[in-house]
Amino acid sequence: MASPNNPNLPEPATGSSAPGVSYVMPVLNEVDHIEAAVLSLIAQDYTGEFEVVLALGPSVDGTNEILKAFAITEPRLQLIENPLGSTPGGLNAAIRVSRHPVVVRVDAHSVLPPDYTRIAVETLLRTGADNVGGIMMAAGESPFEKSVARAYGSRIGLGGTPHHVGGAEGPAETAYLGVFQRHRLLAVGLFDENIKRGQDWELNRRLRASGGTVWFTPRLTVLYRPRSSLSALVRQFVATGIWRGELSRRFPQSNTLRYFVPPIMVVGFVIGLLLGVVGLLESSESAGWLAAALAIPALYLGAVAAASVTVIRTDGFRTAAWFLVVLPCIHFGWGVGFLLGFLKLTRNITLRTGR
Repeated sequence: MASPNNPNLPEPATGSSAPGVSYVMPVLNEVDHIEAAVLSLIAQDYTGEFEVVLALGPSVDGTNEILKAFAITEPRLQLIENPLGSTPGGLNAAIRVSRHPVVVRVDAHSVLPPDYTRIAVETLLRTGADNVGGIMMAAGESPFEKSVARAYGSRIGLGGTPHHVGGAEGPAETAYLGVFQRHRLLAVGLFDENIKRGQDWELNRRLRASGGTVWFTPRLTVLYRPRSSLSALVRQFVATGIWRGELSRRFPQSNTLRYFVPPIMVVGFVIGLLLGVVGLLESSESAGWLAAALAIPALYLGAVAAASVTVIRTDGFRTAAWFLVVLPCIHFGWGVGFLLGFLKLTRNITLRTGR
């Protein structure tokens, strides 16, 4: 029996009547996280059939060997090749060979709670949405990772979007990861393989433009493991910023003010700092107002320091000390990257893909 809202999905009443689910995941050099990610899929409390399709990139850390050994004992695990290792290429390859009407995108850094699939499919059926997503619940183990997780989940960190800080259930611009109706993915042409980051936002833009709905529900939460070093974090956010700038230039009608806050902050901080230093060194009458320009970087640094105080209360001094470093690295990495992408100052974007 079909759902009245989604005629392409069978009604999940009991047992095998629940629509089948295909988990798709691109994998590249994830030896520290891949086992937990895959086991969280096997452990779902969903009653329908499922398969796990992993698109293996050219990993050099032993990730593929772990998965090949796992696949020998787990028949629902399917391994396919993703020679270039790109995220959208791996996702598309996995979706094309998948066989179930519901596609669940999974990240190798993510761990799904046992009820994730059940809640997501129930929401697809109830709302008639094309894509359903929830909250990326970042959590770390070391003081550095905890500081990154705290930045992810704070409004001062990544702007306070619902998939980071939560919010009311309803239609959304985009979704973290995503649980899709497979036929709708095929109808809009899957992920754009020329977009190395932000491909989820761009796909959701096409789903909405074709009359579909992207739905956010805070009932869905996904555990996300952040980068474990400062250099990896900076590379991640510079690359993310570059692609966000590129997408903002390509699709100006879809821009919102929050995308421009980090680059405006970077420009304001640098100009204020330079003018302030010049003003302090000048002996002319202009020295006063030029020195006042230092108020811009001072206000920013003050806001970062104030935010760090709350981290001391919740996570301790070491995590708060890292937060003082991590927050500007996220803001400046993303902001500088955005300017490079938006102004077409990088001709060949080859930074590592992935989340």
